[in-house]
Amino acid sequence: MPATILTAPAKINVFLRVLGKRGDGYHELHTLFHPVTGLCDTLGVDPGPEGDFFLRCPGFPDLEGPSNLVYRAWKAHGEATGLRPGLFVTLTKRIPMGGGLGGGSSNAAAMLRHLQARAGERALDRDTLMALATKLGADVPFFLMDGPAEARGIGERLTPAGVDLTGLTLVLACPHLRVDTAWAFRAFDTARSGPGAWESLTTPALDTKNASPVSPLPVANDLESVVFKAHPMLRKIKEKIVIAGASAAAMSGSGASLFGLFRDENVAQDAVRALDLDGVSVHTQTL
Repeated sequence: MPATILTAPAKINVFLRVLGKRGDGYHELHTLFHPVTGLCDTLGVDPGPEGDFFLRCPGFPDLEGPSNLVYRAWKAHGEATGLRPGLFVTLTKRIPMGGGLGGGSSNAAAMLRHLQARAGERALDRDTLMALATKLGADVPFFLMDGPAEARGIGERLTPAGVDLTGLTLVLACPHLRVDTAWAFRAFDTARSGPGAWESLTTPALDTKNASPVSPLPVANDLESVVFKAHPMLRKIKEKIVIAGASAAAMSGSGASLFGLFRDENVAQDAVRALDLDGVSVHTQTL
């Protein structure tokens, strides 16, 4: 049993608007992050030789290298504080990768929280910590917050969101498919470059079912149009969620995961059964 076990929850983007491309190549976004606390990776942490970091990820050996965000978080925090505690870390993955659920970013944030707790008087101040987190990844700062947050910029300008989804049932469908984030944004840029292209990026057939149960915030994702065009099965999964009776449904991040918000838990279970028939991994929880 590891000396310390850290939990790293998933997230969904309740809505995601792509406002434009910036001069630095990143995209200006407006999104609402919501944690999914019932779907978590775990990091088992044991002490190791001072200054050394060892990472195991059972079942995913390709994640054990220096490019992993957990290692990069440890390294960056050490460079900022001068503290490099020796750690043996076992990362157990439960959040699907490439699904728009923020697993890697959440892992990094969990490590930063752990290092901050150990650092004592040498812990980073909040602004410095958030700036460091942003350099690791645009979603990392959100996972250093508690609860839903509205984000702008590349996702780093965060404010706590006064959004209450308490009592709604979340059905999260995770197809066995990865969508490359960089590709999704490039495809979106290309699709909206022609005359009238912006309007063509909507999904009118589903708009009436995208009315948010937390009005006036919409539940929608600007990237759906291009991702659904490349992967029609994702549109079909969303349609199943909608037909099953979701109050709102959307893709999370750049996909491939999709979610529905249900007012009635029994209705939500109908959606789960429909998705199970397609061999899609499904997570459900009451928010």
